[in-house]
Amino acid sequence: MIKCSIIGASGYTGAELANLVQQHPQMQLKGIYVSEKSADAEAELGTLHRRYLGQLELELTPLATADVAKAAEGVDLVFLATDHKVSVALAPALLETGVTVMDLSGGFRFDSPAPYDKFYGFTHDNPEWLEQAVYGLAEWNAAAVCHAQLVAVPGCYPTASLLALKPLQEKGLIKLDTTPVINAVSGVSGAGRKASMVNSFCEVSYNPYGVLNHRHQPEIALHLGNPVIFTPHLGNFQRGIVATITVQLAEGVTQAQIDDAYQSAYAGKPAVRLYNKLAENHWPSINGVANTPYCDIGWKLDSETGHLVVVSAIDNLLKGAASQAIQCANIRFGLINYPLSKKVAV
Repeated sequence: MIKCSIIGASGYTGAELANLVQQHPQMQLKGIYVSEKSADAEAELGTLHRRYLGQLELELTPLATADVAKAAEGVDLVFLATDHKVSVALAPALLETGVTVMDLSGGFRFDSPAPYDKFYGFTHDNPEWLEQAVYGLAEWNAAAVCHAQLVAVPGCYPTASLLALKPLQEKGLIKLDTTPVINAVSGVSGAGRKASMVNSFCEVSYNPYGVLNHRHQPEIALHLGNPVIFTPHLGNFQRGIVATITVQLAEGVTQAQIDDAYQSAYAGKPAVRLYNKLAENHWPSINGVANTPYCDIGWKLDSETGHLVVVSAIDNLLKGAASQAIQCANIRFGLINYPLSKKVAV
């Protein structure tokens, strides 16, 4: 039984994570924590998130930064569902205790500190851990995750984009010196639980943001190994992401090569579901993935121009965060592949 604690458990992702750990047959949730200054301190998690009322009865323990090592006492694994800067500040003290850390923020997703000054607005104080962190794209980095002490769980937009593009990139099907164009829309839960004009349903329209300077663009490019143009959009729905991606393929690439790239990449990987036989108007959608741990991928080739349109859909709070963190924990500790199947080993 792997003993776990969660720091930042009161947010949307933290609550989803607590529920997954609580339900996992090989994990035990020992403690859930929030900042000592949080208004949620000492509240019961099921009271804050009523869908878990009577299920998550653990109390949110206030935790001071100086005392963060307390969250590692008697546990094997600590999940950080915290802000980027907070994760950067907390992770080293946790790692020094010897526990494994799954960080769901962007604090350790790059291999150098430079992107943090440019895209995150702060200077990274622990660059030595950037070199040791493993990027937790579960379907692609399992071998490295097996031995990692620090796993940087990918962002939600990068997860949807990379799962769609990496089979093409790895097979050399993308035309050299071309840039895939990613247009993606997320529900407002991606903006976090704290109320603001940004995520108020009365204010939200379908609109782009972070055009040509969003922090997920360099993350996608780095872990794909190819530049991309990434434009995120905010939609007035609660949860989920759909990414529609246009790719210029190399000369002579066939439909059979494309199909094989996806099928061989994701054979035996149940978190990815392929729409390889698309019916008319039957594409991956929010309704298909909301409240599930899956990524659905579909594609269509324009054989005259060599353009491929790939559509990827995930739940931003699950496959884009909490359930992918659980996947990585399953891999790291050799657990069953919950929540995808209670019978299939990772």
